[in-house]
Amino acid sequence: MPQLSRRAFASALPLGLLGGSLFGGMIEGASALAATQEAAKAPVSVTPLAQIRIGRFTVTALTDGYADMPYDYFPGRTAAEVEQAAVAQFTARPSGVRLLFNQYLVEDGERRILIDAGTAGSIGQTGQLPQALAALGLQRDQIDAVIVTHMHQDHMGGLILGGKNNYPKAELYIDRRDVTHWTDAAKRNGAPDYLQTSFKMAEEVVRLYPRLQAIDGEREIVRGVSIVDLTGHTPGHIGVRVEDAGQSLIMVSDMIFPVVHPAATDVFFLFEQDRAAAKAMRDRFFPRAASEGALIAATHMPFPGLGRVVADRGQMRWQIADWALQN
Repeated sequence: MPQLSRRAFASALPLGLLGGSLFGGMIEGASALAATQEAAKAPVSVTPLAQIRIGRFTVTALTDGYADMPYDYFPGRTAAEVEQAAVAQFTARPSGVRLLFNQYLVEDGERRILIDAGTAGSIGQTGQLPQALAALGLQRDQIDAVIVTHMHQDHMGGLILGGKNNYPKAELYIDRRDVTHWTDAAKRNGAPDYLQTSFKMAEEVVRLYPRLQAIDGEREIVRGVSIVDLTGHTPGHIGVRVEDAGQSLIMVSDMIFPVVHPAATDVFFLFEQDRAAAKAMRDRFFPRAASEGALIAATHMPFPGLGRVVADRGQMRWQIADWALQN
């Protein structure tokens, strides 16, 4: 994700729950926004963690922090429409929609696999992933593998914080199409300013991680942990399926953004270079996820990012899943 030039970040972790359609169920905007802003003044100092079991796997939701994305960062709707929907869903802040940066640690007793590495302070109020790992008694050199779902700065910044390899014992997995795209000098020269940080970080990742494995298509990383192709948000955007003993969880990264998804697939996020591809993937994925009742984890949904896409009277909506009762 880009380094934002239009931002004024608030000072608390999110309070809101997400649900309903993009424009359905509106409430009194002014009073709801005022209440949300007042609640945001309360400081939060805890490190949030949430765990579930998927067969032999323990999956822990972590967070690197949050940022407020301007309302005009969602092409396909006006800023006023996005703000109105955000107010209705209690994710509105003075400077935009409150987004989380969730990461997920997958453990099976033998390996520790981290899905995404956070933004590491390059956006908003972030940089908390090392503390979240420490709350589990872990240091970054105890991670065996890192899967980067795509090469936007909020998903890889933690890999190279301080200009060094912060996961020295980890194998690194990134889709080859993303590696190719984000290390292409011609593409970087033609890209807008807000994507330059991601291009620069991508070069650093390739330089600092000799164990980088540029992967091609869907494949199994270890037994029960496999790559899902979700191309669209970026050329090599991927998800991760964790599956064992008849249970499964799909981490879908940036397939779903708060407020606008899954109700509308014709609403985008600013840095999606190929909007047609992003829409096409969501048009395919959301109905399938709804029909299968798939348990989903998403980077930017309210912590811990767990829910399902459900069909409700002909419209798709996000149904929060009770993390504590998934076992």
